[in-house]
Amino acid sequence: MSTMNPKASSGGEEEALGMRSDTLGESVCSGEDKRRQMILVAYLIATLELTFLFMQMGVMPYLAKSLGLDLVGFGYLQTTFGILQLVGGPIFGRFADQFGTRAALILSCASGSAFFLLMSISTSIPLLFLSRLPAVFMHGLPGAQKVITDLTTPSQRADALGKLGLCFGIGIIIGSALGGVLSTKFGIFVPTYIGLVGNLINTTIAMVWMPLQAKPKSDHCVTEHSNVFSIREILRLMKFPGVMEVFIVKAFAGLPAGLFLIMFSVISMDFFGLEAVGSGYLMSYFGVLQMVVQGLVVGKLTNHCTERTLLRLSVFVFAGVGLGMSLMRTVWHYCIIAVPLVFAFSTLGTITDSILTKAVPSSDTGTMLGICASVQPLTRTVGPTIGGVLYKQFGVSSFGYLQLIVNIGLFVYLLKSKIPLREMKSK
Repeated sequence: MSTMNPKASSGGEEEALGMRSDTLGESVCSGEDKRRQMILVAYLIATLELTFLFMQMGVMPYLAKSLGLDLVGFGYLQTTFGILQLVGGPIFGRFADQFGTRAALILSCASGSAFFLLMSISTSIPLLFLSRLPAVFMHGLPGAQKVITDLTTPSQRADALGKLGLCFGIGIIIGSALGGVLSTKFGIFVPTYIGLVGNLINTTIAMVWMPLQAKPKSDHCVTEHSNVFSIREILRLMKFPGVMEVFIVKAFAGLPAGLFLIMFSVISMDFFGLEAVGSGYLMSYFGVLQMVVQGLVVGKLTNHCTERTLLRLSVFVFAGVGLGMSLMRTVWHYCIIAVPLVFAFSTLGTITDSILTKAVPSSDTGTMLGICASVQPLTRTVGPTIGGVLYKQFGVSSFGYLQLIVNIGLFVYLLKSKIPLREMKSK
């Protein structure tokens, strides 16, 4: 009968524990690397999709004009695009919740491919309107936000979402410039071919580099098996504590300034006396500001301030922007006002997205992001009509006065209300 040496036994256990600890450490590191890779892929997909989208925006007026579409018809074309994006946002979010982020990103990129394919063969006005149809599922930015929301902790979320501003800024700068250069040197349809190839590449990236994700189990068991197009399931999220209040602030705080930006192409010619080149420079300036503010400044602020504080700050700055807009007389005044304007837009968008995704179950974050994404298309849909009336009847200063009044009201509301928020700072 053999007896085991206690020291040898103890040493063996320590060695086994050490090996197990090393294996666990390697597993954690591998999981962290995979998480970072997925977030970087989401940033890449969003950047490419936004670049191609802004590229076609610069080309579209000239393509429409070449097909004989007048200004009224072009307005209808833009409104069609806005309505499709407005309707599609929440549906796309529900799709992401039920079928996963990878499937949603593939759907978005494939829809972009169909969008540019139809646009590239648009030799008549009906075909041009038909090319807008795939826009209902073109939501690469909310798709990227969904990836980030799934893979970050609540305290890291605002910072990670803020960095998407870099993607947006790059898209504005490169897309606007690329569209103009390609259409001028090689023809009006060349940007659409580039957009088609680019979206096919984007689809491949989503299929190859974005692995299948484990879907968080819903706190609401009906969601798992309910219809993607269920309006009741979408509206259900608005009943969670604080959701409706924060969404109202998100929708209305930047609305007057949004109306101004929609009318900016007209205002830049009539009020500021700018040529097309000058408007292009201003767009690039906006893109750079967007990159710096949302990519760098907002992330730093989330490390030191609570989301409640930043929400109030963005509304307060919006009120100041309104005062500045009401006194604005030259393009240089506008360049100065643009700095706090971009800051307020960036901070409000990032913080409200972060707050709202924390306020709902983890399995409903895609739908919530889809609802958030519908704010901008709503502004684009009603903007030309309301903005046109304001500009023609009351002038440029009316946008500023409306901005000031709305945001003073919202700021007082935020000070007095007790909206339940999860007060966390990024670490």
